Amino acid sequence: MTDSVRVGDLTIGGGRPLVLIAGPCVIESLEHCLFLAEEIAAVARRVGVGLIFKASFDKANRTSVSAYRGPGLEKGLAILGRTAKALNLPVTSDIHEPAQAAPAADVLDLLQIPAFLCRQTDLLTAAGRTGKPVNVKKGQFVSPSEMKNVVDKLAEAGCADVMLTERGTFFGYNRLVNDMRGLAVMREFGKPVVFDATHSVQLPGGDGRASGGEPQFIAPLARAAAAVGIDALFLEVHEEPAKAPSDSTSMLPLAELEELLSVVVEIDRTVKKGNR
Repeated sequence: MTDSVRVGDLTIGGGRPLVLIAGPCVIESLEHCLFLAEEIAAVARRVGVGLIFKASFDKANRTSVSAYRGPGLEKGLAILGRTAKALNLPVTSDIHEPAQAAPAADVLDLLQIPAFLCRQTDLLTAAGRTGKPVNVKKGQFVSPSEMKNVVDKLAEAGCADVMLTERGTFFGYNRLVNDMRGLAVMREFGKPVVFDATHSVQLPGGDGRASGGEPQFIAPLARAAAAVGIDALFLEVHEEPAKAPSDSTSMLPLAELEELLSVVVEIDRTVKKGNR
């Protein structure tokens, strides 16, 4: 049995029902965050899952230097704070530098460490010292067993509330592959595990100056991960992915969220019932 992590009013792990972490890839505006958060929250209520709203205030690892990165730390956190208050939702976002940890922790309920930065000791230490739970995405270059080092670094900083996210590993150029055994391996560390179904279908740099994607595989991968056993499902969602300024080729259309989530929740219930 995994430890549980408290995020806002939600408890993740410990055999409890699946939680959804979802929102747009990057903050576009306050109005857009409020709209999407309300729509996603309505779906989550109908399906019967808890929701953590996610949107990035800065996409610091975009493929092209000219790509939209987001509103930045100060404005982005203000938008997330207003969204959380308006809809009574816990919120999360990526941090990329140690100096961002403290101000982000003043607003966010969950700090997220991007996959490319999962081995950055100073960043992990700064996040761990805030007292907030931390979700670390497994780097595409890191084996599942190596994520124990991440857990240990956070523990050294005083953080026991850790979640680990699988999002695929590199296989050749511009291609990710998902090894679902990684979820089972990381679960052995006693921490809740998360599956990121939308970043898992990315083709990194596949469009030359941007990442490509194969969104038709979001649903089958999410179902497969739920069958292996996960504590939370991460999805980037947009009402019109083709118009999104970031990850337009790998986000889930809002209109498809309820159908996918309903199936994943049924799988989750079956798996966890069998593990009692």
